[in-house]
Amino acid sequence: MNFITPIFLPPPPPYWPAVNRRDGKTLQQWQGGWQSGSAFASYLHVHFAQRPTMLKPLVAGSKEGAMTLLAWCVAWILDVVIGDPPHWPHPVRWIGRLIAVSQRVVRRICHSDRALRIGGGVMWLVVIGLTWGVAWGVLALAHGIHPWLGWLVEVWMIFTALAGRCLAQSAMAVARPLQAGDLAESRHKLSWIVGRDTSQLQPAQINRAVVETVAENTVDGIIAPLFFLLLGGAPLAMAYKAVNTLDSMVGYKHEKYRAIGMVSARLDDVANFLPARLSWLLLSLAAVLCREDGARALRTGWRDRYQHSSPNCAWPEATVAGALGIRLGGPNDYFGQRVEKPWIGRRRPRHRGGRYFPNHSINVGGVKPGAGAVYRRALLAGRRGLRRT
Repeated sequence: MNFITPIFLPPPPPYWPAVNRRDGKTLQQWQGGWQSGSAFASYLHVHFAQRPTMLKPLVAGSKEGAMTLLAWCVAWILDVVIGDPPHWPHPVRWIGRLIAVSQRVVRRICHSDRALRIGGGVMWLVVIGLTWGVAWGVLALAHGIHPWLGWLVEVWMIFTALAGRCLAQSAMAVARPLQAGDLAESRHKLSWIVGRDTSQLQPAQINRAVVETVAENTVDGIIAPLFFLLLGGAPLAMAYKAVNTLDSMVGYKHEKYRAIGMVSARLDDVANFLPARLSWLLLSLAAVLCREDGARALRTGWRDRYQHSSPNCAWPEATVAGALGIRLGGPNDYFGQRVEKPWIGRRRPRHRGGRYFPNHSINVGGVKPGAGAVYRRALLAGRRGLRRT
């Protein structure tokens, strides 16, 4: 019997046995001729023949579902407690190096805008395909060696796909010097997490930038990875991180990246389409849990959902703006060019009493199913700095 391996299916959890449980026979005996009864072959058989979706073990109420949920919970706890230590190996750094190398190759070969767009599309396919394939292959190999090793690798992949604590820490790194009156240091730290020119920003503008960044990246770093994890397991979550990294590196509209990054930017919008709309509901729920105005978050998120050039960014930003009673958006400078953006929310940002402490926006944006406590200290980025007196 020939065994043809399908693609783009989620990996199994680490607890699948090395025998076919339907009749107690080994994989070799059950298939009656396929000459491999190894654990790795059994992994492939069970993965493709018996587990078509990630949801099956979750709804079964069985040991399989318990182990899957345990992997998610352990990964979340690691994200809460550890975050992303700067010297630890991280897949996104490897993906970034792959993108940098791919971009150099494309630019060396392609010179016209049309060729760069085609090359950018090929680059996207290569990066996403390699990321998914390597993630799936590593998981398969680890499961083949031992189920618990596979489980640990799966936990590590999920852990690296989440960026909640890192997001909170980045926001607080801007908040602390701003609270201490060190405007230059706050601008410098802000430049690490936003694409706009920060050299001339005033405190209220810094607060606004932090709120917008945290709101948008709550989708990129929390909601979307969990969404794709549910759909296709850790490999699909890693593939999403590659999509997001491509957009952050080449998905810009100015001259240098307009052609080569067009495919990456468009497909990032496609990937985030559903997670961004889910963020409207999840962030409104988070606002209620954080004793903010959940009803206003829902109203503002729906009303201002198209107040952005991106089809996705306004959903979380408008929801957070409504929850906090502030206004986001407005004019910003990107790569030396002035960009006029629509205002999101009802009130124009004004700082209050000289205190600019990006706290409350993290509180709203960071509360996700199962992880509210991490962000309590940092997506409130604007109540004290931005709320109208």
